[in-house]
Amino acid sequence: MSGEKKIGVLVVDDSAFMRILISDMLCSDEEVEVVGVARDGEDALEKLEELSPDVITMDVEMPRLDGISALKEIMRQKPTPVIMLSAHTQEGARTTLEALESGAFDFVPKPSGSISLDIEKVRSELLAKIKAAARARGTTLTQGRRVSKAGSVAGFEPGRRSERVVVIAASTGGPRALSEVLFALPASLPAGVLVVQHMPPFFTRALAERLNAACELQVKEAENGDEIKDGCVLIAPGDFHMLINDRKVELNKEPPVNAVRPSADVTMRSAADAYGENVVGVVLTGMGRDGAAGIIRIKERGGRTIACDERTSLIFGMPKAAIETGCVDIVAPLHEIPKGILNALNGG
Repeated sequence: MSGEKKIGVLVVDDSAFMRILISDMLCSDEEVEVVGVARDGEDALEKLEELSPDVITMDVEMPRLDGISALKEIMRQKPTPVIMLSAHTQEGARTTLEALESGAFDFVPKPSGSISLDIEKVRSELLAKIKAAARARGTTLTQGRRVSKAGSVAGFEPGRRSERVVVIAASTGGPRALSEVLFALPASLPAGVLVVQHMPPFFTRALAERLNAACELQVKEAENGDEIKDGCVLIAPGDFHMLINDRKVELNKEPPVNAVRPSADVTMRSAADAYGENVVGVVLTGMGRDGAAGIIRIKERGGRTIACDERTSLIFGMPKAAIETGCVDIVAPLHEIPKGILNALNGG
């Protein structure tokens, strides 16, 4: 990238060894340079003003000032895209979800704990997210606004097996976007909701728990054989595709689609084949084009389709790919998507 400014990264980790490993790995890419390192959150805050990095990679567990506390201060003092490096555990997942709600751009799990000698395994993922964060800088770094309730739809019966289904696809920026959309939907939603959020194992369960605590809808991580019921949200578990068989969830580990598992395309196609015109497909923020083929299938079967607009998408990749198919009925800002879902269910 001759003549172009490199992406300046500040690497924050309490392990000197990990700081070296991460820095060397990032500097192996010609578009990236490490402008500095910090040993903990306090050190990072001191260097933030001096170095003005484009992106920060932040370890979660650190002495003096931990990653979450440092993140909140960064967002208050000088909002900068932060990618959290977290433990691949249930507790690490909960902490990571808190970081995303506090303004982190995204996260990458360390492959084998705090000292990951195999950090090279996540090189491609981390670099892709650093580049996406640099491009998105200044768009939506702070917590989104909570939207008001979107109203109601006729025909709700508690616990009824769903005759209609909403399938939502999301990736980078998805947890916050999902929180806004699901918060605004009523408990009396006369449709089941299937969510495909690109996340690894442990993280989807933590996401489901947090959303369940915040929303009127019932939210859980999907299990094999779960019935799709009105007013209930099922989130595809990390590393499993989610399909529909006889109005029940079927999970499998078939090969990744669009380099991801779970894939929204897999779930959307299955929902379109199972429910026909009674499907609403929604594509929220995220990198890549997962969901675009699924949107085509939903439209072919007579369903309704919605995509988040560029202004309110943290990353416009997935919605843009869906819109470019020509099969999206409604392009709307995030805060209007719940109303769009209800209108679609009402036949609007």
